Amino acid sequence: MLTLAKRNGSFWPKVVSDLLGSENWPDFDNRFYDWDEKFEIPSVNIKETDKTFQVEVAAPGFEKKDFKIETSEGVLTIQAEKEVRKESDKEEMRRQEFSYASIKRSFSLPENAERDKIAAKYENGILHLEIPKIKQVVTPPRKEIKVG
Repeated sequence: MLTLAKRNGSFWPKVVSDLLGSENWPDFDNRFYDWDEKFEIPSVNIKETDKTFQVEVAAPGFEKKDFKIETSEGVLTIQAEKEVRKESDKEEMRRQEFSYASIKRSFSLPENAERDKIAAKYENGILHLEIPKIKQVVTPPRKEIKVG
């Protein structure tokens, strides 16, 4: 299976904030970067049996309602998003951060995948997908077309 993935975000904003301290530079991070953007490419296990493809996606901390799974033009896309709150323990709050944790991963489905019968189950931080195989891929017979 071909893996397609997009990654957003940058390493440098976190380093700058950690070194300079965001309390000393309250607006520095917001001028140049979207610091709250969290985008992860989840790890997966893919197993093929005689009858199915089985995909396990590591997605701890999410709930069933956070997932959006769809197929389009032969591509299976798995997404999840949830709000993450970080609050200061101080009485006089100087900064409170709201952000979203999100994951996204896409796969090209093989021709023998039965796209209409994909099943998904989420338990213990793992999203399990079962993709049945079409019993037999029928290849149309070769037909010669004569030019008239």
